[in-house]
Amino acid sequence: MTSEANKSIAVLPFANMSDKKDSEFFADGITEEIINALTRIPGLRVTSRTSSFFFKGKSVPIPEIGEQLGVSLILEGSIRFGGNKVRITAQLIQAKDDFHVWSDTWDRDLNDIFEVQDEISLLIAEKSREFLGHFEIDDHLVVPQTASISAYEYSLMARFHKNKWNPEDSERAASYYTKSLELDPNHVASIIGLADVYSFMGMTGTLPFEEAWMQCNELIEKTLELDPNNPEAYYQKGHSAFFTECDFQKAFDLGSKAVQLKPNYVEAQQFMSFLHVLVGNNNKAKEHLDIALEIDPLSQETLFFKAYFDYMNRNFDAAHKQLSNCLEVNPKNIPAHAVMTLCMVQMGMYEQVVSYFDDLPVDLVLGEKIGSLGLAYAHLHDTANTEKYMHQLKKDAQTPEGFTSDSFLFMMYAVTGQTDKAFEWVETAIANKSTLLMLRYPDPMVDSLRSDKRYEAYREKIFPKIESSTAHSSKKALLDDAAAKEYRGRLLDHLATNKPYLDAGLNLRTLAEQIDIHPNKLSWLINEMQEQNFNQFINNYRIAHFKKIALDPQNSQFSILGLAYDSGFNSKTVFNTYFKKSTGLSPKAWIQSQ
Repeated sequence: MTSEANKSIAVLPFANMSDKKDSEFFADGITEEIINALTRIPGLRVTSRTSSFFFKGKSVPIPEIGEQLGVSLILEGSIRFGGNKVRITAQLIQAKDDFHVWSDTWDRDLNDIFEVQDEISLLIAEKSREFLGHFEIDDHLVVPQTASISAYEYSLMARFHKNKWNPEDSERAASYYTKSLELDPNHVASIIGLADVYSFMGMTGTLPFEEAWMQCNELIEKTLELDPNNPEAYYQKGHSAFFTECDFQKAFDLGSKAVQLKPNYVEAQQFMSFLHVLVGNNNKAKEHLDIALEIDPLSQETLFFKAYFDYMNRNFDAAHKQLSNCLEVNPKNIPAHAVMTLCMVQMGMYEQVVSYFDDLPVDLVLGEKIGSLGLAYAHLHDTANTEKYMHQLKKDAQTPEGFTSDSFLFMMYAVTGQTDKAFEWVETAIANKSTLLMLRYPDPMVDSLRSDKRYEAYREKIFPKIESSTAHSSKKALLDDAAAKEYRGRLLDHLATNKPYLDAGLNLRTLAEQIDIHPNKLSWLINEMQEQNFNQFINNYRIAHFKKIALDPQNSQFSILGLAYDSGFNSKTVFNTYFKKSTGLSPKAWIQSQ
């Protein structure tokens, strides 16, 4: 039986083989659509886009990619456009051994693009299951998004820029999403994509906070009207509940819903880890974080959440190291800068904090500079500068965008020993549903307040008791004992009598049709009762057949490879690999030993 951890696949960016290089966004889009389709399969771990696209344009050996991503299978392919036609090729590779297990080519009209995506995704899923073991596959993984191919192309262009996560490209993304919605106002992917852009703009200050989230929330509600089970909408709504409504319970419930609908949704797993760590549920926080790291191990966003987990658990050295790595990759990582300075204060690096912002662009600093300088000077016992920056924070807190400065006041009160003022701030923040109250209250910077009995009383007001979310879905039996016994008997009888394994083209779906059972149930039956995946199960029959005919004197004139083909194998590499795994010997050595 295949280990759950090994049921994993990465889809590398499809190569754009067209002369028109501006069609690269389409090749990237097709790759993402296949990734998104596969993530809908419970039990199959699919590497997220960010980590898969890390290898775009790089010449890295497949085994090395597989090791870095921690996956068993890798899919790579190419796309070539010609007029209204598209040719898509795909090949599935076993990562550890770097041998190809399946490939196919599709020539289609662009108008059939969603059907092609569905066809490819289903074939990839089915072939993956044959090699990895059981998981259930729906009849369709991709549904048509829109009747307007132009709207779809604009949405792919928008996503291409959105994924760069910087102010300039986010504005381009918003423009393309708007063009898509002009052609199809009900295109869900563009609606929720635009909502994601607005939330990014609001959190980074590209747009005024309230304006950005108001537009984001309108788009979220429209998404849920059109698609009530859209996981991205629940994730965005959870973010809004946290940052605009200061409602932890609502944020937690919505984040849990997103994970339930799409367990492979890395951003939702990150969000749930974040929420759990705020209330001190560190085991659950790590569970969700570990899933995010499995899905997206090379993502700077996931690695940032790992650093934040370490920071909140007072492992400041590890947090500092990880944040430094994040900033080396992306010096414009605003959240990393924000936590880095807090971490440096905790590590006693006060002078370094004072000079930290000297070389940073103003647009990256936002409200963090004044607060961080105030905390550093407070720890240096520099009364004049502490009062200077405290005064500036109070002034900035009165402005519409002063929520960051306002939250630093709470930490300043704590580190300067103004305990009563710190709790007065908390009382006001609860009443006003301050944006960053829940983020700052459990921060290690205010640990001095924890010994005050008021701290726990307010904590219970801010963070309600929550039931632990389930990071993994539970397995279920697809057949009861009686049905499983009946179908197992039917399967073994069919194999013994009709020898379908001699057909090199035999697949799980065909075998299921032959014994009149749903492929999902046959997959489960083989995995659970035979403790093998489909490929192992069938190849064991082929090897047994080869041994029988190889020892028959009447076949002495035939080559070993010819007998392997007669036994149902269609590849010398696959035959030799499985034979040696089964016997510990090469086919020739085994024959000589008999």
